Amino acid sequence: MIPRYETTEIKSIWDEQNKFQKWLEVELAACRAWNEAGAIPDDDFKNIVNNAGFNVKRIAEIEEVTQHDVIAFVSNVAETIGESGRFIHLGLTSSDVIDTASSLLLGDSMSVIIEKLKKLRRTVGSKAWEYRFTPCAGRTHGIHAEPTSFGLKLLNHYAEIGRDIERLSQSKKEIMVGKLSGAVGTYANCPPSIEARVCELLGLGIDPVSTQVIQRDRHARLVTDIAICGASLERLALEIRHLQRTEVLEALEPFKKGQKGSSAMPHKKNPILCERVCGMSRILRGFTVPALEDIALWHERDISHSSVERVIWPDMFHTVHYMTKTMDKVMSGLVVDDRKMAENIEITKGLLFSGRILLALVEKEGLSREDAYAITQSAAMKCWNEKVPLLDLLKSDGRIKKLQAKELESLFDIGYYLKHVDDIFDRFPEIRG
Repeated sequence: MIPRYETTEIKSIWDEQNKFQKWLEVELAACRAWNEAGAIPDDDFKNIVNNAGFNVKRIAEIEEVTQHDVIAFVSNVAETIGESGRFIHLGLTSSDVIDTASSLLLGDSMSVIIEKLKKLRRTVGSKAWEYRFTPCAGRTHGIHAEPTSFGLKLLNHYAEIGRDIERLSQSKKEIMVGKLSGAVGTYANCPPSIEARVCELLGLGIDPVSTQVIQRDRHARLVTDIAICGASLERLALEIRHLQRTEVLEALEPFKKGQKGSSAMPHKKNPILCERVCGMSRILRGFTVPALEDIALWHERDISHSSVERVIWPDMFHTVHYMTKTMDKVMSGLVVDDRKMAENIEITKGLLFSGRILLALVEKEGLSREDAYAITQSAAMKCWNEKVPLLDLLKSDGRIKKLQAKELESLFDIGYYLKHVDDIFDRFPEIRG
């Protein structure tokens, strides 16, 4: 990941030092299991535990010759131990170490992402509660539909982020498995009992049937679930982008002192954070195709997945972590203009209430739905084209005989549309102020 979008938390997980540290943890767990099984003498095991280490620069030097990173790593570790180093990597193949260690790296990364999503969700939930009765125009197809509340709009995003957390938690559980089943998964040189003990020591489950690798459907699900999470963040960012448009101007992302929106137009306040999140979501979706293509490897494995994963795994975590942090910043500093929301409800001169009028004509006037629709639509189109308030047009419409003026006026009450807001919020008792 380029420095602009990398995060300290993810970088510390995926840097070379930590990667090799996880490899060493797998190797040491295997040595302990072999020692407990009687295959590694106590003195040698003690020597291994006390002296095993590695040097990233030295590993790179050895790899220049061997052209194999795991061999280079094992050789370097053996160098730090001495004669007992012959027990390092006993009965293992490279992917036993790589895939088991990768599960640890992926699990640590998922924990970081999930915790950051929980923080964002709390921020969104707090804003939803604060504005639960703030009326605003609901929009479908980008067009005013019926009134809603800004808090209810945000509650929808709160619920979606909750589903993202649930999906990612399940994906983390599925990816947290290890394997030490050998070259083609037969345990010929390392019995299942050693694998079970190593996974127990590392806090991992066991892949019940592996080949030389843990099958990549697990990893593909993780990548696709992260892409879905990215799309959820994008949907929230896209909403803010629309609301910040000059013609709308109902909510704005934070604009700090000294910030400049344009090199040419000093007046500009652009939704650059939300636009950035929308763009980065495209990157996450791009990772799903190679992750899915990694599932179908030749026979018991090939290595075509390796180069892909070295790039997309750390980059996807940097990306989604950066996006989540950015949206938490946006939502924490969101500027909400409830007066502008009220003004925007009025710009169509009552058109948002056409649905309720339609129902009233059916229920109170006794009209067929088709006739009621024709009356309402004709008035609505005249309101739209001639900018005459819809209520005035209805009051002067001779086809409406039973509904009196006050009854017609009552149909334009915004409170009617917010009467069940509390019922919806009651489904999320954890966010109550």
